[in-house]
Amino acid sequence: MDGNGRWATRRGLKRTDGHAAGEEALFDAVDGAIELGLEWFTVYAFSTENWRRPPDEVRYLMGFNKGILERHAEDLNERNVRIRFIGRRDWRVPRAVLKRMDWATELTRRNTGLTFTIAFNYGGRAELVDAVRSIVASGVDPGKVNEKLIRAHLYDPQMPDPELMVRTSGESRTSNYLLWQLAYSELVFTDVLWPDFRRQHLADAIREYQARERRFGAL
Repeated sequence: MDGNGRWATRRGLKRTDGHAAGEEALFDAVDGAIELGLEWFTVYAFSTENWRRPPDEVRYLMGFNKGILERHAEDLNERNVRIRFIGRRDWRVPRAVLKRMDWATELTRRNTGLTFTIAFNYGGRAELVDAVRSIVASGVDPGKVNEKLIRAHLYDPQMPDPELMVRTSGESRTSNYLLWQLAYSELVFTDVLWPDFRRQHLADAIREYQARERRFGAL
């Protein structure tokens, strides 16, 4: 979900105003995912690199993400949406935010509709480092390490590999996102800044994906 800061700057607003505008885009996209019958929908909310941003912006984002859960979790629960999180739960994440994450997860864990995963304090490299550390700590024989074992030690082993990744704001890179899982995903890059993104843009990206031929290295 990229382009919040640029969206705000172009309008003479504070960067945090761009994040606030992105909330409407996020839940319009979630509505679109539900309407389209998607089973999994994952968003990159806060990366391990985002801690390098100005302290005031980081503090805002911590409170903002906590507020999003407070404003939307119960509605999503009523719509049979299951909320999950991937990322590091380390000392940098405020305890109040972690409590809200746990509350939203528990509230919706029995739901059977869309699984809405929020990547928070997440980095693809960090996930792989944490997976390797977990494997080493378990004492597994190196000869028994394979893809299945590595997947079992990712943040959410149940999450399937994405069929499609959509990156907004004209950037054409994955930015340390789901590095293991995106190995064979289709990538769609759009110039639309995230606060302007709507369910129609999601549908357009899916149509582009549907027009592609996926061979997974075969013929």
